[in-house]
Amino acid sequence: MEMITSAQNNKIKSANKLKKKRERDKTGQVLIEGAHLIEEAYKSHLKILQLFAVDIERLDDNLVNYVEEVYEINIKVAEALSGTVTPQGFFAIIEKAHIDVTGAQQVLLIDRIQDPGNMGTLIRTADAAGIDLIVLEKGTADPYQDKVLRASQGSVFHLPIVTEDLSTFIRKFNGNVYGTALENAVAFNQITSQEKFALLLGNEGEGVNPELLDQTTQNLNIPIYGKAESLNVAIAGSILLYHLKG
Repeated sequence: MEMITSAQNNKIKSANKLKKKRERDKTGQVLIEGAHLIEEAYKSHLKILQLFAVDIERLDDNLVNYVEEVYEINIKVAEALSGTVTPQGFFAIIEKAHIDVTGAQQVLLIDRIQDPGNMGTLIRTADAAGIDLIVLEKGTADPYQDKVLRASQGSVFHLPIVTEDLSTFIRKFNGNVYGTALENAVAFNQITSQEKFALLLGNEGEGVNPELLDQTTQNLNIPIYGKAESLNVAIAGSILLYHLKG
């Protein structure tokens, strides 16, 4: 097994380029960090092109044998690759999954949500609720960004996520589409659970694009009984997803 001791090594420099969304989009590859995320990518049968580890013995032998190229690294190289202050010492380059969006029955639509924590939490909730597909409007936080990956706890690898024009998707979707809005909306608990639906959530500050809200079957809100001005979008989305699932 080859040992890499310099952050100037070409393989490390190439891996670091994947921290930029533009490079991820161009190559179809993602740099992930941490034993847990690497194990989740392996369990999801994603192609793992390269593995970089400070202590390879701590990883499952089947996982290590599955990877195309394995490298041992030192702490200095781990710090250069890491998105955190204290690196775990495990990194991998994976290939994004190829996704077929046809046939999705229960879909989460996300319009320009920016916060990585909110984004990761919504992906994790959608995964837990058994949602078939997540569709992102352009301008939404990248699901393969380091902080989103960490917040999702690997759920990014468990369900299909695509970027597509939401207006076009809503027009083609053969089911009820529910938006989230303060005005011209009904309380969510007036709607019954259903087999086929899409839930549309919007930007933390601006909410959903009004043009998209005009395309929905019905817009929903969550009554607030206390003094809070509003609910965090990830919390609101979680409540609504589980309600619609029944």
